[in-house]
Amino acid sequence: MRARDVARAIAAGRVLAGVAFLVAPALAGRGWIGADAERPAVRAIFRALGVRDLILGLLTLHVVDRPGVGRRTVATCAAADAVDFAATLAARDALPPAAANGVLAVAAGAAVAGAAAAAAIA
Repeated sequence: MRARDVARAIAAGRVLAGVAFLVAPALAGRGWIGADAERPAVRAIFRALGVRDLILGLLTLHVVDRPGVGRRTVATCAAADAVDFAATLAARDALPPAAANGVLAVAAGAAVAGAAAAAAIA
């Protein structure tokens, strides 16, 4: 699979996650933090996260083939995934184990694959 195809796949997943967090923040958030996702204030934060992911995903799909900007955008998304990983790792003891492990795996995979894709995109 080519680097741009990897970037597109990650971006498509980011768009889907963003929509899920916007439309059903409690349901989508439960897979990350458990029952606390039902709280109204937490739903607001998940909606904000959803907008971030939706915009980053759509932006990546829009610019991935553009020299220079595609590479930087994919790298930016990989950095966001690395922050999601670090934040989840820092709070791991307060999160449901299965949820934390799932998010850690997805965020780490997206961060590493995204960084590798960014490095390979001209």
